[in-house]
Amino acid sequence: MLRIHQLKAGAQLGNEGLKERAARFLRIPANEIREIHIVRRSVDARKKPEIFYNYTLDVKVRHEEKILGRFRGRENQVSPAETVPYVFPKTGEREQEDPPVIVGMGPAGLFCGYFLALHGYRPILLERGRAVEERQKDVERFWETGILDPDSNVQFGEGGAGAFSDGKLNTLVRDRDGRNGVVLKTLAGFGAGESICYEAKPHIGTDVLCQVVRNMRREIIELGGQVRFSSCVTELLTENGEVSGVVVNGSERIPCRQVVLACGHSARDTFYMLKKKGVPMEAKAFAVGLRVEHLQSRINLCQYGREDPGPFGAASYKVTARASNGRSVYSFCMCPGGYVVNASSEPGRTAVNGMSYSGRKGKNANSAVIVSVTPEDFGSDSPLSGIEFQRRLEEKAYELGRGKIPVQRYGEFREKVTQASGDRKDRTEEILLPQMKGEYVWADLSRLLPPSCSEAFVEGMTEFGRQIRGFDSPDTVLSGVESRTSSPVRILRDKSLQSEVRGLYPCGEGAGYAGGITSAAMDGLRIAEAIAGEYAPQGRERPDR
Repeated sequence: MLRIHQLKAGAQLGNEGLKERAARFLRIPANEIREIHIVRRSVDARKKPEIFYNYTLDVKVRHEEKILGRFRGRENQVSPAETVPYVFPKTGEREQEDPPVIVGMGPAGLFCGYFLALHGYRPILLERGRAVEERQKDVERFWETGILDPDSNVQFGEGGAGAFSDGKLNTLVRDRDGRNGVVLKTLAGFGAGESICYEAKPHIGTDVLCQVVRNMRREIIELGGQVRFSSCVTELLTENGEVSGVVVNGSERIPCRQVVLACGHSARDTFYMLKKKGVPMEAKAFAVGLRVEHLQSRINLCQYGREDPGPFGAASYKVTARASNGRSVYSFCMCPGGYVVNASSEPGRTAVNGMSYSGRKGKNANSAVIVSVTPEDFGSDSPLSGIEFQRRLEEKAYELGRGKIPVQRYGEFREKVTQASGDRKDRTEEILLPQMKGEYVWADLSRLLPPSCSEAFVEGMTEFGRQIRGFDSPDTVLSGVESRTSSPVRILRDKSLQSEVRGLYPCGEGAGYAGGITSAAMDGLRIAEAIAGEYAPQGRERPDR
């Protein structure tokens, strides 16, 4: 198998056309290509408004050595195809008395549970929220009425916080063992579509992701696992420094020797319970900021050279800067054609996030523009001081918005932060209105973030305006507060992936070991491998799947 790198092709090229293009590149007849597989596809807009796809292709042909010789010294164009096959480890020798318990059904918990179930371990998955079908109704009700269910919302429930996001599946985690590939293939097999396996920036949208999550749950049950909703773990049981079980909803005891803690970054009550039990953890740096909205057509124009993106879909962006006070400022969770959503999970506190459907057809683009904060900003030496820092910001946002999402135009925000009149010449021709899930109200967001963060935010926006024309337009809509960018806590684990409390496996984004759907799923897979490497399945042969 040969790998062709950076093959440029138009958007309308089908499979046969791609085969013809690859054959011309290799200087062979098309009928000599026996197989062709897309490894990667990315958008090339360097010569906008002319836009192309860049492909990496694996092709099986006759006389591979002869063709490789033709490209000797040009291995950046054609080289032998190299793949990293994923191999789940052999099971251990020790007998496992009780099923492993997985706390949380976000991507980390789902993938850990699925692969344990797939290999005969019959895990018990406990989710404090509801099944995704019911959860969708709870979330819609909250957006329409403002009535919050603290256990079933944008943060809690089957699928985790990622279920109400853009469904982005790209990750910066290096994939030495093939975990990224198997995560994407698994998602594709459960309904996400084959293209996520090769798109450079894969996404599936919240609508498709919810279907995928439901399908995975059904397969876990079919494989012998248990899935229980409205089941909040309220206590971790230990004996002699080892896990002995969990307490659910304050009363029911479930004995177990392995607990996978995949509770997500917003399970604040769980973190406090673990601290009380003496589980080692530490405060970690994260970032806070505001959501920014622009017309998607303006983003398309800047990125693609045209307002209509055509078959390439709504354009995205990624921007970074360093403020004069040393804080990093950058875009996060960019949602082309998306919505800003009320993502609150606690009464009296407001947090926002971004969400897109699979079609990304919304009028506005949004992303968080966030500023780095460290434990020195939190005002306490407690390992949970970052949680209290988040809560203070969210309480202020709730107060500013009177329970609704507080919004403000960037020009007004900038003038209040800098105490100087801004340049009004770069206003958009069309008045930009917020595109939101949940009610909003106009407010003064300059009072929301710590002053040093607001100042860094303005500096960052100015720099981003140089990179993307109109990014710092006075009409840009801001909303807040974006406080749940990543976990403010890291639950410590060793090389065996266990806590000092043996049998406790901190996992995923909430535990401080991932940042996004795919990396969280990969971490859940690592935990499943660790458990399998120690224990034999419970009285069941490893299934042939």
